[in-house]
Amino acid sequence: MKSPQSSPKSKTTLLENEKEEVQEPPMFSTTKTKCKKLAFIPLVFLIYFQISGGPYNTESTVGSGGPFNAILGFLLFPIIWSIPEALVTAELATTFHGNGGFVIWTHQAFGPFWGFLIGFWKFFSAVINLSSYPGLCIDYIDPLLPTLLSHLPHYLLISLSTLLLSVFNFIGLPTVGYAAISLGILSYLPFIVLSVCAIPQIDPSKWVSSGKISRKRNWPSFFNSLFWNLNCWDNVSTLVAEGVKNPPKTLPKAFLAAGLLTYLTSLIPLLAAIGAMSLDLDDWNDGFYTVVAYKIVGKRFAKWVRVGAFLSGIGVYQSQLSSCSHQLLGMAELGLLPGLFGARSKWSGTPWVGILISAMISILVSYMNFKHVTSVVNVLFSLSMLVEFSAFIWLRVKLPDLQRPFKLPVTRVRGLIAVLFIPFGILVYITCVGTKVVYLVIALLTVFGIIWYFCMKIFQAKMWLGFNHVVAKLADYEDLGYYGQFVKK
Repeated sequence: MKSPQSSPKSKTTLLENEKEEVQEPPMFSTTKTKCKKLAFIPLVFLIYFQISGGPYNTESTVGSGGPFNAILGFLLFPIIWSIPEALVTAELATTFHGNGGFVIWTHQAFGPFWGFLIGFWKFFSAVINLSSYPGLCIDYIDPLLPTLLSHLPHYLLISLSTLLLSVFNFIGLPTVGYAAISLGILSYLPFIVLSVCAIPQIDPSKWVSSGKISRKRNWPSFFNSLFWNLNCWDNVSTLVAEGVKNPPKTLPKAFLAAGLLTYLTSLIPLLAAIGAMSLDLDDWNDGFYTVVAYKIVGKRFAKWVRVGAFLSGIGVYQSQLSSCSHQLLGMAELGLLPGLFGARSKWSGTPWVGILISAMISILVSYMNFKHVTSVVNVLFSLSMLVEFSAFIWLRVKLPDLQRPFKLPVTRVRGLIAVLFIPFGILVYITCVGTKVVYLVIALLTVFGIIWYFCMKIFQAKMWLGFNHVVAKLADYEDLGYYGQFVKK
């Protein structure tokens, strides 16, 4: 979107909306490549996989919280958490759309340090999360692998699968979007069959059962699993500038469609499985749907569920890798990272360095225990969302006259705080139920991130690495309400 001073050839993302008198050409300009936009349906499935990807790995909510609490969680959590997060994302992403996404919003609200730190937290939350999916895919598909492959070292298989899963991202974002449609449909087909076949065996009284009364509830595990399966709505913000046509109209509709899709695909199989199966909560762990399929439909059908889980893992990996790579691209365009991080493929225009860095880091952390991965991801995400929600409220105070193409229909700050009160409480709870190992990992990552930030400032000042000179110029937009053409006159 052009500023009033822009020439016809000026760029359309954040870094290119600069005043003529201070404009300096970026080292890795986004004008060199015209990226194709995502159509509506591919965008919906991309968001769907960034949030959930289907009912796989929801079984542990039953084991940790009981049948009734699991159903209640998937009924209420989208209302008290997902809707507020989606509305905040829709407002900010359509107002400050650039490859940096949430980094841009926080940068504008609190300055470059917090912009970098939230980007650092979100990036490592995402790539650590990515590291779990190749392993999960292999675990699901392992019984179906040829004998030769099954004897390869586990970590070699993970490394090979990670690199293979990254291929679509190198081709381009529209390819990832259309692949997400196929993966979403194929991965959910087994659950349509499973839910239909379970109908004669469903006992509705099991839906309100608490399971074994003597069994102690594991509430931290319950909320971590629930949160992990229904968050990350803001990930798509890093793709809005290049991937979404007419964001103010398209993005809210895509959120609504993806939300309904996530809601139904998670809840329907859960109701069917709980109603038709025994309620021995010790059995309800991640992967239990294969047992459900075996007992309700048959042995061969259980293999289909495994294949579906494999395809779902591919979809989640592809969509989240897209967000990670475009986030690095955006941070490089903002000058928060060296320009090298924003390098694009000359053939496809994809941020190949961001894709490669994200994939390699996910390989390095793939040895972590999955329970630790989930908790680390959730706590890092919660810390960043606490800052992000705070930035949302502060931007309403700081830039009250800014024209917002899509706006959460609450005007007063007290009203915004009330809307986000429960989401804030959820984030604080998730942050507080981590283990010592989780806190140690996050503390080390945060210290490393702070050191990295100040090292980047030194490198930039000494001109040891090439940076885009946009960070210093963002202050020019404060008096203009960030984008001068959006300020009401």
